[in-house]
Amino acid sequence: MSNLYLGLFQMPTELEPIKSAAEGRLHLWGDLFLADPLFLVLLPVAIIVVLFGRSSKARARARFSVLPVVRLPRSLSQRLAWLLPALQVSALLLVILALARPLRGDVETNSVAEGVDLALLVDRSSSMGHEDLEANRTRLEVVKDVVSDFARRRMTDREGASDYVGLFSFARYPQELCPFTLDVDAIQGFLKDIQLAQERSEDGTGIGIALAKAVAVLRESDAESKVVVLLTDGENNLDLITPAEASQLAAEEGIRVYTVFAGSFVMDAFGRMREIDPTLDTKELQDIAEVTGGRFFRARDRAALERAYAEIEELERTPREEKRFVEHYDLYPFILYSALALYLMAWIFGATWARRLP
Repeated sequence: MSNLYLGLFQMPTELEPIKSAAEGRLHLWGDLFLADPLFLVLLPVAIIVVLFGRSSKARARARFSVLPVVRLPRSLSQRLAWLLPALQVSALLLVILALARPLRGDVETNSVAEGVDLALLVDRSSSMGHEDLEANRTRLEVVKDVVSDFARRRMTDREGASDYVGLFSFARYPQELCPFTLDVDAIQGFLKDIQLAQERSEDGTGIGIALAKAVAVLRESDAESKVVVLLTDGENNLDLITPAEASQLAAEEGIRVYTVFAGSFVMDAFGRMREIDPTLDTKELQDIAEVTGGRFFRARDRAALERAYAEIEELERTPREEKRFVEHYDLYPFILYSALALYLMAWIFGATWARRLP
C-alpha cells in the first residue's frame, strides 16, 4: 500500500518552468502575473467552508459530553490542534491559486535603430599643416582627434543604436578610405593614417569633387537618413565639379550636408596668409549647407571644433523604435505539488496523533 502512495504522489527532484501560451491578465509584482485571476474569488469561500465545517463538528461533540467539567493539562496533540486545519486551508488555497494560473514573465526589449549612413570628409591639403587650432599641433592632427571621437560616439551609441560611417579624404581629388562600416576601429585606424598632401600634383582643395564622390557612394545606400560632414580649411580651387553643382546633387538625393570651416586664417590664391573673411571665404560652404538642409560651422580653435561636431551629433540623433516581447512560464505545477504535499501532511497527521474519535 505504501508503495502505491509513493508511486502516485512522488514529486520530481527538479522542476523546469513550462513555457505558457497564456496571457498575463493581472500583474502582481515584479515579473509575476495571473492568467485567470477570477478564481481568486474562491479564496474567502474556501476559508469559510473549512472553518465552518470544523466548528460544526466541535459543537456536535460538545452536545454529548456527560463528563463533569474538569480542567486537565493539555496534551501535545491538543496544543497543536490548530495545525491540521491550517494545513488543510493552506492546501485548498494553493489549489485555488493554481487555478488562477500564475505566470512568470521574461521581458525582452529590442531597440531597432532607423539607421544613419554618415560620410566623413576630411581635407588633407597642405594648408592643413598650419598650427592655429591648437598650440604645436597641425590642423590635421587636431581634426583627426576630434573626428575620431565623433565617429566613436556615433558608432557605439550609449542608447544602443549605431550608425554606418564611411571615411573620405580629399585634396585635389577625393579618396574613399573606408567603406561604410560599423567597425569603429577600422574608421579610427584609417583616420590615423591620413597624411598631408606632399606632392604639388595632388595638392589643392576640391570641395565640389569630394562632395560629389560622397554623394555617388551614398546613392547606393538604402538608409533612411544620409548625412555628410565635410571639413575643410580653404576655398574650392578646382572647378571640375563646383560646390554648387555638388550640393544640388546632394539635395536631389535627400542628403544633408554639414560643413565645417577649420582655422583662424586662410591662404589665398596668391599664397598669402590672411584672416578669414566670413562673408567671402566660407560662402560656398554656407551655400552647400543651406541647399541640402544642413548647417555651417566655423571653428577657429579646437574647442570650437569640438562644439561643432557635438552639435552635429545632437542634430542627427538616431530615431529608435522599442519592441517588447514577453514570454510567460507556468508556475502552477510548483503550486500544485506544494498543495499536494500539505494535504498529505494533513491526512497523515489526522490519521495518527491528531486523530479524533467520533
